[in-house]
Amino acid sequence: MRHLFMTTALLLASAASARGPESLSAAGFADAGQSPSQAAVLHSGRIVEADGPDQAGELDIYLCIGQSNMAGRGELGAEYADTLDSVWLLDADGKMEPACNPLNKYSTIRKDIAMQGVGPAWSFAQSMAERTGRRVGLVVNARGGSSIDSWLKGAADGYYEQALARTRQALEYGSLKAVIWHQGETDIAEPEAYLPKLEKLVSDLRADLGIPQLPFIFGELAPWLKDATAGEFREMLHEAARAIPYSACVSSQGLTPLRDEHDPHFDASSQVILGRRYAEALLEMPGMDE
Repeated sequence: MRHLFMTTALLLASAASARGPESLSAAGFADAGQSPSQAAVLHSGRIVEADGPDQAGELDIYLCIGQSNMAGRGELGAEYADTLDSVWLLDADGKMEPACNPLNKYSTIRKDIAMQGVGPAWSFAQSMAERTGRRVGLVVNARGGSSIDSWLKGAADGYYEQALARTRQALEYGSLKAVIWHQGETDIAEPEAYLPKLEKLVSDLRADLGIPQLPFIFGELAPWLKDATAGEFREMLHEAARAIPYSACVSSQGLTPLRDEHDPHFDASSQVILGRRYAEALLEMPGMDE
């Protein structure tokens, strides 16, 4: 009987592989040290991993985009090495895998993998899973040094289109709940020009994803920045939170730099705090506690 069950499971796994992206990968059996009889089940005609998303529509999906602080430049210490409970990450093949740092590793627009570290999505996802009791799916697609101009729909760099395409892949596994955005260091000298661009980005995402009230959370830049327009840029972000419906701006007060006060990047412990602030801001929005 055991032999028959093993054979059946293997045949089912092979069938799922032949179907391609319509099913979750069963290739992780060997990597996890499990036989198909231990790790695979048949659900609605799909082979899935027993500990993974086991049905369409299960995950709360969050899109995480922006520049280097969203990509994560915090130090990858041992305390940030664990796989997160109940949190999944969209991989390079458009499938979900257990989330572990660096979360920007599958970004289609990232810089060198060696540059990727701890970002706010790590503690954000952990907080959302703990507070809501639901499984979380992340789409992290950031690029260091990018201007908001590169993120606008139709821009030559195509960052908007890449984020949209990856989000649509993730929707096989759940529904999009919010976008978290951390960007602006590249554009700090032009706060007046930034607000209408941010409004357009949010409007286009909501229209293209068909979610008019999609929450959009963004964060202040590092409070130690000495640029002449740093204060004006911070005020503009709070103005944006008032001007854009279903949005919020997260404070960066009390956070600390990766190296020194010439560095615009947050260190790992500050990224953890920032991510929790993103989660708190989102949870305070109407309907998010349901």
